[in-house]
Amino acid sequence: MSSVQAFRDFITQRLTAAAVEIFSVFERTVVQYEEELDRQRRLLEITWKPELKLHRIGSPKRRRDETQLWLQDGDSGPDEEEEEEEEEQLCLVKEEEEEEEEQEGDEDTGQLEMSPVGHQWIKEEPEAPEVTVHLEDEQPLLQPDPHLRTFSREQSFLLPADDKSYLCDMCGKSFRQQGSLLLHMRTHTGEKPYSCEACGKTFSQPSHLLVHKRTHTGEKPHRCVTCGKHFSQQGTLMHHMKTHSGEKPYSCETCGKSFRKQGNLLCHVRTHTGEKPHACAICGKCFSDKGNLLRHKRIHTGEKPYSCLTCGKTFRQQGSLSCHMRTHTGEKPHSCVICGKSFSMQSSFLFHMRTHTGEKPHSCEVCGKSFTKQSYLLCHMRTHTGEKPHSCETCGRSFSDKGNLLRHMRIHTGEKPYPCDMCGKSFRQQSSLSCHVRTHTGEKPYACNTCGKTFSQYGNLFVHRKKHVKLES
Repeated sequence: MSSVQAFRDFITQRLTAAAVEIFSVFERTVVQYEEELDRQRRLLEITWKPELKLHRIGSPKRRRDETQLWLQDGDSGPDEEEEEEEEEQLCLVKEEEEEEEEQEGDEDTGQLEMSPVGHQWIKEEPEAPEVTVHLEDEQPLLQPDPHLRTFSREQSFLLPADDKSYLCDMCGKSFRQQGSLLLHMRTHTGEKPYSCEACGKTFSQPSHLLVHKRTHTGEKPHRCVTCGKHFSQQGTLMHHMKTHSGEKPYSCETCGKSFRKQGNLLCHVRTHTGEKPHACAICGKCFSDKGNLLRHKRIHTGEKPYSCLTCGKTFRQQGSLSCHMRTHTGEKPHSCVICGKSFSMQSSFLFHMRTHTGEKPHSCEVCGKSFTKQSYLLCHMRTHTGEKPHSCETCGRSFSDKGNLLRHMRIHTGEKPYPCDMCGKSFRQQSSLSCHVRTHTGEKPYACNTCGKTFSQYGNLFVHRKKHVKLES
């Protein structure tokens, strides 16, 4: 069984156990509420409409004499007369009870004695009231506890949408479920009880841990039905679907630019306001987007969570891994409509387009020189400041550009990653390979403006021009 299948079985077992426990607690709570309601109904029935059983108390001897007299006369007995008499006496009893309750309040009326014609009547406590009370039609005399949530089994599933009875004591936010409140409390306490077994990263919710584990397993269960692309998160798939529909519901009020995600709009608005609320605790650098801060922190920690399944190379960003994978597949999805040249990265394509348009948006404030890339401007600025932050650990030589340092390191390592397809000769730099290939093709793109002589390398043209300068002098 694979690790993914074992993890799925583990999650299924835990969720099943949690569901059983939740439903058992729910059943016990419903039973308690129903018992409480039944108890209150019985009290209400006794208070509102008690059943009074009245019995005549008289002399036993006189009772036998009357019975014998009725039997001798052949009469059916004094049932009808006795019933009428009992009804009249009952009315009198009830009237006197009401008068006594109004005058004396809470006076004890447990036993009532009367002597209208030499008889006594007593009231016995009802054994089992048979009155059905409708709580919807009548006002209860016994008010229940206002803090007691008494929902029936059916009502518990039909709560109103705005019923949020679980309140956070720290920020005042309310929730419909107690479990949601417990998860929210972890944002205040910082508790993260769920940890990744692969890298040790912790999370406050099990769902976040499940999504994180897919970065290690490479699992992408959510598939786009339009293009077939897979995603590890449902939310990412939903945002991707908007690329097919062209929907951009979030627009900037300042410049009118539209976005598919609200988070992208918020980050864009900060380009107008200049706000950078996310600061790095190590170096103090500020960012407008929290995601950029997290990616920046990996420079300090050295974390590279995205690895290539083909060659094992690791990357700090998912986008860098995606671009790297195209070096194995040879895919170049971005093509220039002017010259037809294709690129594997969109950023490289945009920089290439500036060679056609001549756009150089990044200019030096010292000398006014303009550049197509901001990185070129930063390297140029170091020619004014003399800064060389990149040093070789082997020989100590310093460089203003990191690319120059990487090319220099190949001198020590002997690495030559650029081979010639025609003769197999390898080179340390791409430019050296380009010059070498011209020896096979015979191409000479550099021409002298004075005599028209052409050269395959710019350095040879530069040396040739000096000859004309000497002749003129």
